[in-house]
Amino acid sequence: MTHLAERRESPAPGRGQEAVKRALDIMLASALMVIAAPLLLLLLFLVRSTSAGPALFRQERLGRDMRPFTMLKLRSMHVGNDDRMHRAYVTAMLAADGEAQARDGGLFKLTDDPRVTPLGMWLRRTSLDELPQLINVLRGDMSLVGPRPMLPWEGQLLAAPYRPRFTVKPGMTGLWQVSGRSRVSMRTALELDVEYTRRRGVFLDVAILVRTVPALLRGGTS
Repeated sequence: MTHLAERRESPAPGRGQEAVKRALDIMLASALMVIAAPLLLLLLFLVRSTSAGPALFRQERLGRDMRPFTMLKLRSMHVGNDDRMHRAYVTAMLAADGEAQARDGGLFKLTDDPRVTPLGMWLRRTSLDELPQLINVLRGDMSLVGPRPMLPWEGQLLAAPYRPRFTVKPGMTGLWQVSGRSRVSMRTALELDVEYTRRRGVFLDVAILVRTVPALLRGGTS
């Protein structure tokens, strides 16, 4: 666990803190959209011009209370791929212990994935493929801070102790992302997600946002 996760558990926020969190999401996501707009337009052009297919990738994910929503990303894969490789990998990671996952490269780090384009590899490494999720934040599907948005079949694989992660909106960044990103095991990441739901609050969100920038600069997969 990280220093953030080792602090004393605090009660779940009330409506006032939830309103502040939503206001913070809207304010920061709006500002980031304006700042990142030129870069996003350039990346949309590069994705379209370097591989066949749409620039934006739309995928159903699970939101709060496991309600499905359409998540947006910059497309980082070739079109027409199936997800059998990813399903097998995630299933194996959920069954493996932390030591085995560390040897394999850690959370969600599927190395040498032939489905990923050369540009997509860079987008994933820098997490720039996630910029369109600012739209999801403004829509209210996601928050800036929260657990990673899961695919429906991933959610069905989770054991009961990990289900509390669905009591909050998924986020663009979260406690596990600032605790090692792809270098933590999947089980540790899920435990950190649950820890976040227990201790969530505006001050914790701000602390995670502050720590996200150096975490991104250190690199890792999204």
